[in-house]
Amino acid sequence: MDAVETLNQTLFLVLNAAPATPHWLIVSGTLIADYAILFVPAILVALWLTGADARRALAVRACFVGLLALGVNQLIGLAWYHPRPFVSATGHTFLAHAPDSSFPSDHVTLLSAISFTLLYGGRRGVGLLAVLVDIAVAWARIFVGVHWPFDMIGAAIVAWLAYLVSSPLWRLAGMALTRALIALYRKVLAVPIGLRWLRP
Repeated sequence: MDAVETLNQTLFLVLNAAPATPHWLIVSGTLIADYAILFVPAILVALWLTGADARRALAVRACFVGLLALGVNQLIGLAWYHPRPFVSATGHTFLAHAPDSSFPSDHVTLLSAISFTLLYGGRRGVGLLAVLVDIAVAWARIFVGVHWPFDMIGAAIVAWLAYLVSSPLWRLAGMALTRALIALYRKVLAVPIGLRWLRP
């Protein structure tokens, strides 16, 4: 375990920004670390509003996998506390963050869950875009000092396992859930749908 932690810290110090790092790069890293996660609701809403029922089912499934993965993260955090780099006085921190458990990263877990679901669901183009955003966020959150590299590996593993575990549940009730949500959407937003502002 000591060897793993040593490797984790070594990789962190290689990727972490320092006071001498160009200011524009630190600002860029901070913006990515904080705001690139907004890609998740953007892509899910886009899938829902621009696609047929199959795309909407994929959006619902991605949301389901993401929530399941985040739930697993909460359980891990309750069972095992792993201090963040700034709590351990390691490296430099450029983003304010609560000193909660670092492992695994919620941001990267959610992005990985969306990425896996899109790729396995046949949406290769947007899936690869999600992977790129995922990698950028993983780098940025290490770069600004709020996560360790192994937090990102753990996040990807949790997301992948969540996808696998959710598959039989999705086969059992996924389409029924999707149809119910589509019916609710058509009822609640009947007026803009009737005016052709939204797809039915």
